[in-house]
Amino acid sequence: MKRLRLWFAATLVVLVASGGLWVWWELGANRRPLTITKSQSQIVGLLDASGWVSALPQPPGGRLTDRASLLYLVSYRDCPGCIAFEKQEFAKLRAANVMTRVIVIAQPDLNGRPQSTPAERATVAELWVNRSWSLYDRWVGTPVGDWTASGVPPADGDAARTAVIDSGRSMGAQLTPLLKANGLASGYPILIWWDSKGAMRGCVCGPHSFDSVARELGA
Repeated sequence: MKRLRLWFAATLVVLVASGGLWVWWELGANRRPLTITKSQSQIVGLLDASGWVSALPQPPGGRLTDRASLLYLVSYRDCPGCIAFEKQEFAKLRAANVMTRVIVIAQPDLNGRPQSTPAERATVAELWVNRSWSLYDRWVGTPVGDWTASGVPPADGDAARTAVIDSGRSMGAQLTPLLKANGLASGYPILIWWDSKGAMRGCVCGPHSFDSVARELGA
C-alpha cells in the first residue's frame, strides 16, 4: 500500500509538472516575440504580395527599402486579440511613425460550414483589390452583426473576387507552418516586424506581449 501511495504521488507530480509546462508553453513561451531566422524570404514575399491596408501612404511600388518602422498585422474580422492589439497599440505606433499594415483574411470553411459571412467576404475582397483604409476603418468601427457591406461588390458569385478570397486563405495556410518552424504558435493575431537592429521578429501574441512589441518598434 505504501508503495502504491508513493507511485501515485510520483505520478501526480509528473502530471502537474507536465501540465504546468504545457500552460507555460501555450500561454507564454510561444506567444511572446521571437526572432524569425528560417524562411524569411518566403514570409516576406507572402506579406508583401497580400492585400494589406494602411493608414499611411503606400510607398512607390508598394515596397519599402527600410523595414525598421514597419509592422504587419494578419487578422480576421472578429479576432478578439487582433481587435485588442489595434485598440491598445495602433495609436502609439502611428505616433512613432510606424507603418502598420493590416492584412484581413476570410477564414476558410470548417467541416463544410462557413466561418465568414457574405458581407465579410465582400469586404475582404474589396480591401485586397483596392486597399481602402477608409473602408477598413468603417468596417472595424461597426459591430460585426450590423455590417452589411453596403455599396461593396459581392465576392460570392464573382469568380475574380472569389479567387481573391482564396488567395488570402492560401496566404494564411502557407504562413502558419513557416512561422511554426520558427517557434511561433498557431492562431491570430500574427504580428511581423523588424527591430532596431534589423532582425525580423514575429509573435502570435497574447495581450501580455502587446507592450513589448510596441517597445521594440520605438513606441
